[in-house]
Parts: sequence; C-alpha cells; structure tokens
Amino acid sequence: MATPLTPNPAYKCMIKLFSRVLVIVIFLAIVESQSIIETLPGYSGSLPFKLETGYIGVGDLDDVQLFYYFIESERSPRDDPLVLWLTGGPGCSAFSGLVYEIGPLSFDFDTSSRDSPTFKLNPFSWTKVANIIFVDAPVGTGFSYARSWEGYSITDTISAAQTYSFLRKWLLAHLAFHKNQLYIAGDSYSGILVPIIVQKISDGNEAGVKPAMNLQGYVLGNPTTIPHDDYNYRIPFAYMKALISQKLYESTKTNCKGEYINVDPKNTLCVNDLHNVTDCTQKIYTGQILEPTCSLTYPKPVGSKLDASVLGEDAIHLLSLTRVPELWCRSYNYIFSYIWANNETVQRALHIREGTIREWVRCNASLSYTDDVFSTLEYHRNLIKKGYRILIYSGDHDMVIPHISTYAWIESLNLTIATNWEPWFVDGQIAGERATLLQSTSLRNVLPWLIGGLLTILSSQ
Repeated sequence: MATPLTPNPAYKCMIKLFSRVLVIVIFLAIVESQSIIETLPGYSGSLPFKLETGYIGVGDLDDVQLFYYFIESERSPRDDPLVLWLTGGPGCSAFSGLVYEIGPLSFDFDTSSRDSPTFKLNPFSWTKVANIIFVDAPVGTGFSYARSWEGYSITDTISAAQTYSFLRKWLLAHLAFHKNQLYIAGDSYSGILVPIIVQKISDGNEAGVKPAMNLQGYVLGNPTTIPHDDYNYRIPFAYMKALISQKLYESTKTNCKGEYINVDPKNTLCVNDLHNVTDCTQKIYTGQILEPTCSLTYPKPVGSKLDASVLGEDAIHLLSLTRVPELWCRSYNYIFSYIWANNETVQRALHIREGTIREWVRCNASLSYTDDVFSTLEYHRNLIKKGYRILIYSGDHDMVIPHISTYAWIESLNLTIATNWEPWFVDGQIAGERATLLQSTSLRNVLPWLIGGLLTILSSQ
C-alpha cells in the first residue's frame, strides 16, 4: 500500500496564506460594490442622512446580484436597531418601500413636474430610530439582476435563501453593525418570506454560523400567511365593510359553501354570486377600499399575485399621460417613480451598473416566480416558542390581505392574552385597536397585534 503523502510545512503555510488572500479578495469584492450617495437628483442640497447603495452577489458563483439602499439611523446608528426591509409583491421594488412607505424621502407632489420629480423629507420615517436596509428582492425586482437567464427562475424558498445569504454577506462588509439588534420586516407578500428568513437566521445562530446575528424579532404589515385563507377572507371582509349586501353575502356563502377560491365551475349558483361580488367591488382599489381603481389598468392573468386590483397601475399607460387627471387615483402618485428611476442621471447617481436592466418598474409582474410555500403558520409558531419579539400590524381598509384573516391565524396559535383589545392614539386621535399576546409568562415572548386605518398606508402595495 502506498504511503500517504504528508504536506511539508512550507506547503501548509502557502495554503493558509492563500486561504487568507482568498477571503480578503472576496471581502474586497463586496466592499467595491458599495457607494456613499451624498446628493440625489430631485433633492436640493446634500442629503441630511447617510445613504449607501450597492450590490451583493448571491447564489452559484454570485450569479444573482441583489441591489440595496442602506440608510443609517438619524438618531444613533451605533445603538439603534438594524432592520432589513422587504417590500411585497413579490416583485415590488425596495424604492417603493423607501419612498411610498417608511423611508426618509417622499415625492413632493405639489412641486414636482412631469419632467422633474422632486423630493421632500418624510417626518415619520422609520430611519428616525433605526438603520434600514431596503433590498430589491427577489432577483428581477427593481435594480437587482442575474448574470444568466437561469438565475431569474425563483421560488419562495430560493428567494428566502438568497436574501439570508445577502444579509450574511452584507454584515461581513459592515462589521460595525453586526452587534446591533436585528429585525426582519416587510409587508404583504413578504409575510411568506420574512418568517422563513428569520428561521434561517435563528438556525444559523444555533449552528454557530458566522457572523452571528443579534436577531431580536420581526415586523409584518398585512402579511400574506396562508394565501388561500387570506384571499378567501376577502368575501366576508367585503360584507363587513358594507361593500356587498347581506343578501348577496348570505347567498354567496351558502352557494359556495364558504369556498371562494377553488370554485367548481359547474356550480353555477356560486359562480354567478361571485360575478355579482366582482361587479360590486371592481371599481374599488382593494389596497385601500376608500379609494377608486384606475380606469387605465389592464387585468393581469388570472391567479397572478400582482393583478390589477393590487397594483392599481399600468406603467405604459401611466407614462403616456400628458398630465395627471383631475380625478385622483393612488396610481398617479407612482408616475414620478417611473420617471425618476429610469433617468440616466439618477441611475448614475445611484451607481446602477450600466446595461443590467432594460427598464425599472415599481412592481415587476413578469417575474419567473413559483410559489412553493403555502403557509408560514408553523414558522410563526416555532419562532414564538424561541422567544423572538413579533409585531403584526394591519390596516383595516386593506382588502388584499384582510385584517380578519390575520386575526384568524393569530387566534389559531392559542396564545395567552396579556392585554386585551384597547384603542391606541396618535396626537389625541384614535388610530386603531391593539392587543398583546404571550407564549408564556416571559415578557420577551411578546406578539403585539395592531389594527387601524392609519396603518393602511404602510400596508399598501
């Protein structure tokens, strides 16, 4: 039998040195993708907050390049929590979350013109108290791209794994933040992805994966949790909000036997009732039932998550408008995002890699995306047992993911009620109702549950 070769000391030193050099090269590759943005087209003067943009490669050979915006806390970056924010869809850009939901900038509609969108500061930005990473995920969203066509084929589990990898690499490139309290947050369809990502972080910490993350919990707004049930609750919600009559609701409930999604096409009574429900609600914007839908939208394919009722917009027709119509529609607010983000000067300012995307869209309805997670209830159940803090909030005018559906799955967890339903206030006005649920007597096991109209803007697409 041949004697195994034993590497000499010089060879061992060379291998060790090469490994260190390889790690340094990989780290530098990450660092080279970062850019500090001090000024932005549309905002006068220097930005009053620290903005960084960049790409993080994930997947095989870093085939997928996820783009992000990172904004440091305006209070104390060193001490304040670090939040990873995922906008819903799937396929809605992080820029949408940044400008239309929780970020420090919003479009100034009073001073913006069609050719020159302008920004104003958002006094209610979450960056007042937190460091926030807004990431364009999954690939194909916003400015994120893949180097191969195969990279664009995505599922729930692949997207969650890639976002987890993104966060690990981001922390390696930002060691100053790896001890900050970490929260994963998102809205709408991110309700599927966030619990999976949190579970991966928790499992990684327990397995000793580096860097260890100071995970504290997660935040979800109007989250998709059990898609079938969430969508099925739209009919009872419509009745509760007087969008359909009691007679129509009772008929639909009886004829469809409480099942409004997987409908037998031979059940003509049920089908006819559902058509009547559609007639009653088709002119209502389902993301905010007090608002109208836009007449410019074209229906997306049946079964698509990003259907016209959710998006409420059609980019081509929005951009063809010579002026904003007098009748206001939420979608008209999105016109400026298309104009701004597709501007070459803007893309240079953000350090977008040239030639990586054909056209920026606020929500990409053409993703090659496959659902493979049909409930995240067990993720929630497991994470609650681990003691993570969880905040679930719902706008009570959102019919995309009705609050009664969210209430139902939270109730199914059979948690102990710490504080019962009570009103909560903003500037002396009732903003909604809230309750606190506990897994045990430990104060760390808190699942606050908020519902209120003032939160609707945060939960809209």
